[in-house]
Amino acid sequence: MTQTIKIGTRGSQLALWQAEYVKKCLHSRFPHLEISLQIIKTTGDKIQNRSLIGLGKGVFTREIELALLDGTVDLAVHSMKDLPTKLPDGLCIGALPSRGDPRDVLVSASGSTLEELPERAQIGTTSPRRRAQLSFLRPDLTVVETRGNLDTRLRKLRETDLDGLILAAAGIKRLVGEETITEYFEVDKMVPAPGQGALGIEIRENDREMRKFLRPINDGDTELAVAAERAVLSGLGGGCQVPIGVYALIKDGDLAIVAMVADYNGKRRVVAEERGAPKQAAHIAERLTASLLSQGARELLSEGDNE
Repeated sequence: MTQTIKIGTRGSQLALWQAEYVKKCLHSRFPHLEISLQIIKTTGDKIQNRSLIGLGKGVFTREIELALLDGTVDLAVHSMKDLPTKLPDGLCIGALPSRGDPRDVLVSASGSTLEELPERAQIGTTSPRRRAQLSFLRPDLTVVETRGNLDTRLRKLRETDLDGLILAAAGIKRLVGEETITEYFEVDKMVPAPGQGALGIEIRENDREMRKFLRPINDGDTELAVAAERAVLSGLGGGCQVPIGVYALIKDGDLAIVAMVADYNGKRRVVAEERGAPKQAAHIAERLTASLLSQGARELLSEGDNE
């Protein structure tokens, strides 16, 4: 018997790639499924002429989650970094496939690395986290608010006087190809957003059938690492509009986490690292959060709330 599944997704090229990837993963294990995509425009997609700061959490997920709750779609595919740490009642994460590259990258018009860029070079980003860390590394550069989907931002790099963009490696690799990348930033130099590079598949909590379909495509290491990152983010009380970076990795049998909190202009930042047994992930995240707060992260977060 053929079963039908509707996947809710944003309409950008990258979002569609991600939804198609999940569709292929499901089809490879359950070939009898009939799977379709339903494009849903979110608040973040509708607002293109202003900063998203001040609009609250979930600007790229809220409308998709409403469609999930009312049964219009059966599951939703998100960039995990877009999902708020607290999901709406009745929804949960059903699976996280194996994570892509979590790093941030520089794409420069001239092929120059960050160190080689001239003073006052104009670098585009929409992320407070990237802005703060970029300003910390090169305070002489000019950071330009650059909204739009990945393809739109790359077009702006070609057609305007921007000298470069800071973007997510995973998105570039998935949609354009890594030959576009000028420089990779290792995670201790520019700490990624919690969940960066990972896809989150959201479902209704009571949907046992979807859980059954998604179980084979869930990656346990990705699930554990992203849960730890989101625990730190939740403990700090931050979201995508505050300069917070968290990255976790299972390495040599341990769970290692690095996190960063900065002020909006990148003049001050605190960094902490913790590691331990993966089964102690919750305690490791708590220790890391406490370390950041003891170093002054609380004051930086309060300033961010007032921006």
